Amino acid sequence: MWRRATVALVALIAAGAVLRAYDLHALGLRLLNLAPALSGTAIVRGAAYGREPWQRLDIYAPPGRQARNLPVVVFFYGGRWTVGAKETYRFVGDAFAKRGYIAVIPDYSKYPAVRFPAFVEDGAKALAWVFDRIADYGGDPGRIFVAGHSAGAHIGALLAADPGYLAREGKERSAVVKGFAGLAGPYAFTPDEPDLKDMFGPPERYPAMQATTFIDGKQPPMLLLYGDTDKAVKRYNLDRLEARIRKKGGAVKSIIYPGVDHLWILAALSWVNFRGPPVLDDMLAFFGSVK
Repeated sequence: MWRRATVALVALIAAGAVLRAYDLHALGLRLLNLAPALSGTAIVRGAAYGREPWQRLDIYAPPGRQARNLPVVVFFYGGRWTVGAKETYRFVGDAFAKRGYIAVIPDYSKYPAVRFPAFVEDGAKALAWVFDRIADYGGDPGRIFVAGHSAGAHIGALLAADPGYLAREGKERSAVVKGFAGLAGPYAFTPDEPDLKDMFGPPERYPAMQATTFIDGKQPPMLLLYGDTDKAVKRYNLDRLEARIRKKGGAVKSIIYPGVDHLWILAALSWVNFRGPPVLDDMLAFFGSVK
C-alpha cells in the first residue's frame, strides 16, 4: 500500500514539475533519496574539480567491496539550467554504484549568475578532472560515460558532440567520452521564453547551443531516451538529433517509453520504479555494448 502511495505522490510531483513548481520537484527528489540514504554505497562528497565554490562533485562507489578499474558514469542533473544540487541526486549515484559503476555527479554554474556556455564549460572541467583523477577512486579512465536528464542531458550532449569544450581543457573528446546517454534532453530547441532568450542569446548564438550543430559522425555513440507523455521537452529534440547522427553515419539508438513523462524517466532510476520503464537497464546495456 505504501509503495502505491509513493508512486502516486511521485506522479503528482511530476505534474507540478511540468508547471515549474520547483518546490514540489525538490520534494519529490528528496523522496527518491529515502532508500539510498540507508544503503551502503560509499560516497566521497564535495571533491573540487575547479577553484570556484560551485565546482564540486560527489563520487559514488559500489558498496561492500574495494573498487578497482570500474566503469564510470558522469551524470549531469537537470533544472532548466537554473536550479539543482548534486546532493539531491543521491538516488542516481546509488543506482549506478549498486550495478558496479563509479558514479560522479557534478554541480555546475547556473543562470542568472552565468549565461551559456558557462555551465557547459563547467561540465568540461568536471569531465577533465574525472579523466585525470578517477583512477584514485577505483574508476577506469578508459571507460567514462556521460549521462544526463533534461538540461543536464543538454550539457552532456554538447560535451559529447562538440570536441571544443574538452579541447580547451587539454583533452581529446574521443579519449574521455566513450558514450552518451540522454534522458529527455532539449538537444535542438530554439529559445522562445524571455529567460531562455537571455540565457542563450542573442539569436545568432543559438546554433552554438544546439547539439545538432556539431554532429559530424565522429562523436561517441549516443543513447537517446524519452517518455511519450513528456510535456516539458518536446520529442522533436530527440528526432532531430537522431536524424542528424544517422545522416552523418554516427552511432545512435533511441528508446521511447510509453506512458512516461519528464520526471518519471528520471525517477525510474530510483527505488520507486516497480516494474516501470527499464531506464537503468537500458543505459547499462548500452554502456556495455560500447567498445
